[in-house]
Amino acid sequence: MSNYKIETKCIQSGYTPKTGEPRVVPIYQSTTFKYDTSEQMGRLFDLEDSGYFYTRLQNPTNDAVAAKICDLEGGVAAMLTSSGQAASFYAIMNIVEAGDHIVCASAVYGGTYNLYAHTIRKMGVEATFVDPDCSEEELNAAFKENTKAVFGETIANPALVVLDIEKFAKAAHDHGVPLIVDNTFATPINCRPFEWGADIVTHSTTKYMDGHASAVGGAIVDSGNFDWEAHKEKFPGLTTPDETYHGIVYTQKFGKGAYITKATAQLMRDLGSIQSPQNAFLLNIGLETLHLRVPRHCENAVKVASYLKGHEKVAWVHCPSLEGDPYYDLAKKYMPNGTCGVITFGLKGGREASVKMMDSLKLAAIVTHVADARTCVLHPASHTHRQMNDQELLEAGVQPDLIRFSVGIENADDIIADLEQALVQV
Repeated sequence: MSNYKIETKCIQSGYTPKTGEPRVVPIYQSTTFKYDTSEQMGRLFDLEDSGYFYTRLQNPTNDAVAAKICDLEGGVAAMLTSSGQAASFYAIMNIVEAGDHIVCASAVYGGTYNLYAHTIRKMGVEATFVDPDCSEEELNAAFKENTKAVFGETIANPALVVLDIEKFAKAAHDHGVPLIVDNTFATPINCRPFEWGADIVTHSTTKYMDGHASAVGGAIVDSGNFDWEAHKEKFPGLTTPDETYHGIVYTQKFGKGAYITKATAQLMRDLGSIQSPQNAFLLNIGLETLHLRVPRHCENAVKVASYLKGHEKVAWVHCPSLEGDPYYDLAKKYMPNGTCGVITFGLKGGREASVKMMDSLKLAAIVTHVADARTCVLHPASHTHRQMNDQELLEAGVQPDLIRFSVGIENADDIIADLEQALVQV
């Protein structure tokens, strides 16, 4: 559906029913799929034929929804995972081995930081974290001979740092590695990282894509633009024979689909972080209104941020779409139609005042979530980023008093009134 506008793709992409078939994407709630002969099944296991035999690897419901997300991002292939965290893990582990190294922007979600700083280190993969605002010289200095990928977030959670995608893409490509960008907060409605040089995009579909806090999930999309064969010595998993599949070479057999095919056939086969068909079905319902919800989130966020900026008890406010924000210019470059519905702010009374204000909110709920239809609030230093020390918090752009406020799609006046009555209590 490459000729359609993104609004139409949100509704129509991924699934086209034939005569007499269900109008809505069916839920294929089955672990297995039947074949008439052993040879047919064997060809699927050898990757000689495409098809379905076990939902851990592929499922028609999941594939339809993945195809929609792929179309929204402008990629060539995509896959769903059980969570955004699984997507961040698979995206990197699909191209690294023990002894390898990655470069990562320091301003990322706390769970992602922990994954790359500690968990994959136990697997023999080292990460160097760089300030996303660093100079090109500083960024290039972070690379090593064994660097295999660069990772960053379009809009960092919760620091709201806007990644200079072109700067990071240039550095990655100058060193012969792909740039992987988590596009969860911006969504393809507001930013399509492939158009700015990114090679692979990940999502926590749990957030805006689902939109209703109903289903946890993740996605990985490949642009098909990175030439693995041109740097074949760096990526043997893609460019040399895989003996677990009778010696096939993914880049030779699957071309631009090599990266996602390997992630499905290898990582999903062995690690099994598949999204359930039921969750994929719920995700698709969310995607159908993504183009309607995201602009409302952004509009409300600017109104709320403007109100907070003028409040006497508020020390600071971050909203990339608000003029005067440190990332306003970058946001206008990469996301001219808006950034996201998440804003952050701190109170002059510090951490204690922040907690008291949050406890006084009535409409906004304190939940370990962000970016759905309902307004919610969190104190990252106490919750999502609790595992990070003070230095790591500062490197990730998380001040001790930072309040992450996810502005929903309710009436903005009601959200502001809730903040107003809560701030009176401080």
